[in-house]
Amino acid sequence: MTDAESKAPDPARAPGAPAGGTGAKGGAGAAPAAPAGPKVVEVRPPAGPARVERRHRGLILSFVLLVLVPILAVAAYLWVVAEDQYASVTGFTVQQDEGGTAAELLGGLAEFAGAGQQSDSDVLYEFVQSQELVERIREDLDLVGHYTQHWPGDPVFALPADPTIEDLVAYWQRIVRVAYDQSTGLIELRVLAFDPAFAQTLAQAIVAESQAMINALNDQARADLMAYARDDLDRALERLRAARQALTEFRTRTGIVDPQADVQGQFGVLNTLQQQLAGALIEYDLLAGSADPDDPRLVQLERRIEVTRARIAEERETLSSDAVEGSDVDFPTLMAEYESLVVDREFAEETYRAALSAFDIAREKAQRQSRYLATFVRPTRAQSAEYPQRFTLTGLAGLFLLLVWAILALVYYSVRDRQ
Repeated sequence: MTDAESKAPDPARAPGAPAGGTGAKGGAGAAPAAPAGPKVVEVRPPAGPARVERRHRGLILSFVLLVLVPILAVAAYLWVVAEDQYASVTGFTVQQDEGGTAAELLGGLAEFAGAGQQSDSDVLYEFVQSQELVERIREDLDLVGHYTQHWPGDPVFALPADPTIEDLVAYWQRIVRVAYDQSTGLIELRVLAFDPAFAQTLAQAIVAESQAMINALNDQARADLMAYARDDLDRALERLRAARQALTEFRTRTGIVDPQADVQGQFGVLNTLQQQLAGALIEYDLLAGSADPDDPRLVQLERRIEVTRARIAEERETLSSDAVEGSDVDFPTLMAEYESLVVDREFAEETYRAALSAFDIAREKAQRQSRYLATFVRPTRAQSAEYPQRFTLTGLAGLFLLLVWAILALVYYSVRDRQ
């Protein structure tokens, strides 16, 4: 409603009628007020069609340049430029001979042989990726010639010309893919090459070199085991010789072959003399009860008793403290020395027997193949090219480019809105 319409007189209102309404102040004869007119609502005109603004054009252009064009370039390279690669798969693990022998009863020689602190599969896993293996296979196969044949036509997947050993090892990490399960010790290799036959040959060479490395570990373990057992045996033999030599010198110095036999002989003589003394005393007592004191038989028995007692006293003195004839050492000391020498000899003999048994067991163990490479998947020969994985690489590249573009766009508009 316009201002003019709002100021125009209301036709429903009588001329001269007050504008206050029909209250008490309006008088009793005033006419009732007419109802208000319809409310007018202003309607906006419909919006026009959406138009591409300048900022929209910049966003679309950036999406094309940063996402679509690189994805097309990656796809073109993978499908047009990149050479096909064939995969040969093989799998193996290291097994040990678990056959029980008597070695475990003689000091655990199997543990000394390397049964071990570090898993053989761990060692083999590192060996497959090592420079040493690359150099060995490089001597037998033309690695450089095969993998540089597509350079520079395929600079991404081919090996550059005239590579150093470091370049070759780095490239080796790309073409030889190792999967290792530490819980089971299983190792799986996937070897890539531009030719299926070469991929299979390379995988077979890796298996052969791995077996050679395991054999070298076996040889080293055998050598260490035999050296350890031989050293023990030599020391035991030297100790036995020294103990026997000391016993021989004792016998030569004292003139006594076996002091224990001498002691037993002297105890036998002493027992005989004591029996003779007891018999003489009994005979003397019986004769003294019936004969005269001057009887010559009593005198003879008395003399016999005195001599026997003197002899017993001499034998006991010899066993207790008298020096042995030809030596200034008493007999108990010689006995103690002899017993010590005998104990040393017996201990040396037992040690020698144990060392000899351990040596025989070590030699028996060394003759067995304690470690061997068990190949559970022989190197395969591919019939179709699985690599490069074109769809996967293209998808990953597109996802990465899309994320980069989205982050850059968000950063740009965030900075612009703050200004």
